[in-house]
Amino acid sequence: MAGQGLPLHVATLLTGLLECLGFAGVLFGWPSLVFVFKNEDYFKDLCGPDAGPIGNATGQADCKAQDERFSLIFTLGSFMNNFMTFPTGYIFDRFKTTVARLIAIFFYTTATLIIAFTSAGSAVLLFLAMPMLTIGGILFLITNLQIG
Repeated sequence: MAGQGLPLHVATLLTGLLECLGFAGVLFGWPSLVFVFKNEDYFKDLCGPDAGPIGNATGQADCKAQDERFSLIFTLGSFMNNFMTFPTGYIFDRFKTTVARLIAIFFYTTATLIIAFTSAGSAVLLFLAMPMLTIGGILFLITNLQIG
């Protein structure tokens, strides 16, 4: 009866791949998110009157302070992605898969809700949301490594 477990193994592999593709690397789609955030006027108050009508290829005015703020958020998220690998790996080894995945779900869901409910006035919350998003994503990635 070796063939009975094959559909379960294939389903586990496919859902693990879907999780890794959809959730573990959201930070690497950051340029697309920045485009959306700029269209929604996040950190627009940092742009001074010298950001004139001449825009870049996307039709948006150049604003160095706004770009630096988005770069800082990306840097913080990237740092947390690498830095939290060891502590989350310890959590995974110590408390096993269920607890690690519940923590990942909590971080990821909280971060996506923060991003969904932020506006240009509360754009500072992106400093909280992006690291939480990457911590949840790296936990998804680590817990899916056992599928291999």
